[in-house]
Amino acid sequence: MSSLTLTIIQTDLSWENKAANLQRLKEKIERMEQRTEIVVLPEMFSTGFTMVPELFAETMDGETVAWMKDIAETNKIIVTGSLIIEEDGLYFNRLIWMLPNGQSGHYDKRHLFGYGEEDKHYTAGNKRLIASVKGWRINLQICYDLRFPVWSRQQQSASAESEYDLLIYVANWPERRSHAWKTLLCARAIENQCFVAGVNRVGNDNKNVYYSGNSLVIDPLGQVLYHMADEEDVFTITLQKEDVDKVRAQYPFWKDADVFTIH
Repeated sequence: MSSLTLTIIQTDLSWENKAANLQRLKEKIERMEQRTEIVVLPEMFSTGFTMVPELFAETMDGETVAWMKDIAETNKIIVTGSLIIEEDGLYFNRLIWMLPNGQSGHYDKRHLFGYGEEDKHYTAGNKRLIASVKGWRINLQICYDLRFPVWSRQQQSASAESEYDLLIYVANWPERRSHAWKTLLCARAIENQCFVAGVNRVGNDNKNVYYSGNSLVIDPLGQVLYHMADEEDVFTITLQKEDVDKVRAQYPFWKDADVFTIH
């Protein structure tokens, strides 16, 4: 059965300082000693969760996407995380899935954080991205999406094959709501019978909002395999596809699920 190795980078972010953030992350990646296949960065990893996209947005031909291409090619890894992208005069909180060969996919954040006025500055996406790696299917989502379980719910096919095996959330999730973050990540793993990785930042932003990290990797039964709070960390873990398949075979709860369509 297939294994998949991913590395979580839980990092502080320099507020609206792209050069500093890209340099910090490059150094962390270059110092990694363990072999890995996927490196996961936080939400808006180049700027922090800023609400002035007109000052920091880039195009898909811009510096940060080029940086991701270089990192992926040089280290022969997949790199993923979100940044601010401008397209046709609109701004998106866009997750990039960058392959070592320079090809990429992307996901635009569906649920914009109205409490923080993200919806006033960014345009919501309407299409999920499920990537394929070594026989694994990976559902890629961003931060506030976590609060909306329908958007991540497995859509079972007639052959009983689930849509995905691993669900990844990249985030800038404040410490004051960390209980919800940890609880909902476990819930998504249990209800979708999949591995879940939630990758969050640490440190303070320009409004002195504190981010405690609490990045997690959770197995298909909801058991926590990794948890780190309050400090920067680079953690590598290898997941086994057979663990997902065993849980779904032993506990075929998907047979009793509601049938629905996402619009």
